[in-house]
Amino acid sequence: MRADSIPQSLREVLRGFESCFTAPTYRRFLTLVVGWLFCRSRHWVTRIIRASGESSDQHHAGFHRFFSEARWEPDEAWQALLHQLLPYLPKRIEVIVDDTLCRRNGPRIFGAGMHHDGAASSQSALGKQVSYGHSWVVLTLVVPTPWKGPGIAVPVAASLYRSLKTCPKSEYKKRTILARELVQKLASWLPDDRTIHLMGDREYACKTLLRDLDPAVEFTGPMPMDAMLFRPLPKDYRQKRGTRRVMGDRLPSSKELASTGSDNWVERKVSIYGKTVVLLTKDLVCLWYTATGTRPVRVVITRDPKGNYADRAFFSTRHKAGAKTLLESYARRWLIEVSFREAKQTFGFSEAQNGWSRGTRSQGRPKPGPQAREKRGRLAVERTAPFALIVRGILVAWYLGQNRWEADVEKHKRHSPWNTKKTHPSLDDMLDAVREAIQLHRIQRHPLRIGTRAQLEKARKLLGMAA
Repeated sequence: MRADSIPQSLREVLRGFESCFTAPTYRRFLTLVVGWLFCRSRHWVTRIIRASGESSDQHHAGFHRFFSEARWEPDEAWQALLHQLLPYLPKRIEVIVDDTLCRRNGPRIFGAGMHHDGAASSQSALGKQVSYGHSWVVLTLVVPTPWKGPGIAVPVAASLYRSLKTCPKSEYKKRTILARELVQKLASWLPDDRTIHLMGDREYACKTLLRDLDPAVEFTGPMPMDAMLFRPLPKDYRQKRGTRRVMGDRLPSSKELASTGSDNWVERKVSIYGKTVVLLTKDLVCLWYTATGTRPVRVVITRDPKGNYADRAFFSTRHKAGAKTLLESYARRWLIEVSFREAKQTFGFSEAQNGWSRGTRSQGRPKPGPQAREKRGRLAVERTAPFALIVRGILVAWYLGQNRWEADVEKHKRHSPWNTKKTHPSLDDMLDAVREAIQLHRIQRHPLRIGTRAQLEKARKLLGMAA
């Protein structure tokens, strides 16, 4: 695809990725991005080529080789996306880490295995919530938006998790180790004036991730109610003999603190998950030596005054921040779940049809198993699914630079008068906006009569509403 077939606003965003590819590969990259944005069916490479709307003299195999053989590194593309988002990020960047499952079918798919599936029915045939597919550890940024809301979670790094049964022992890495590596990469990509506030669920609130965490990176997450807590050592503490002491006296656990002193709860109004709720809280600064070592943390214990939910405990290495600030920050962790849903349902994150090796006739029928023998199968798996996340990030970066969200909200209200409470654009609104910009640019590129152009505009709008 030629660059001049793309509107200038989107071309400026895509130009930031030009250094990641060779010239021929960059042209395929443009075609794939535009096709990915226009594709309304399953995101297979051949369908994406057709959805791009540009006739190409290149064979479709070249677009398959873009993922399986071309010379480019996903880390460089992630870094280019990060630089596109930097102008919209604050000095303290909120980062969310989590993993998600992309279900796959078929023999000899590289890296696929049985993993926990939170979306699976508890009445499955195996009696467990597990599914076969790829497990991805993903790091996302919380990008503030000009409209009122918690922001948008945009993935900026991803790594494929392979279970111990599906890879050599020398290559095996736990999800928490992969998360630590992703955080280290992100920290190395950011300018010196930016800091990271990392958030994760209970799986990532552990010593594997936190003990080796850069002191400049802050972490907030849940804590077991029976975790052992200790007082920090006083600054003027002087030890005369014996093994060097690293922590003070033992403190009651969160469970013990919640069950005693019913008059010590503080009532707070907290804005979480789109609502303002009243919670009872207790908090203290201490050491959770098991996970964070000698790094002080603030522990916040919460109780529902209505008794509908059990008591919970949260902690943060931002020990100087207040309990309300920490609870509202951690609630924004849910944005990554919204990001996963959009990536799977709209951008085909789990629809990749590659990553296997076919057996030849002389070899007979391929033996079922989780590993593809050829390197291209591995490259295809490690590039195709993350590419869907990169395209979604490109869309968000483009839309934030257009300053058109108010007009899009009003336009949606005109076409949907029953939706009077809409206050901010959705992902579908962003997709409609970029598709409209590309279509208008293509129409205006060609010299047409005014009447013909008006008819094309009318037909385009009607087709857009029908789709």
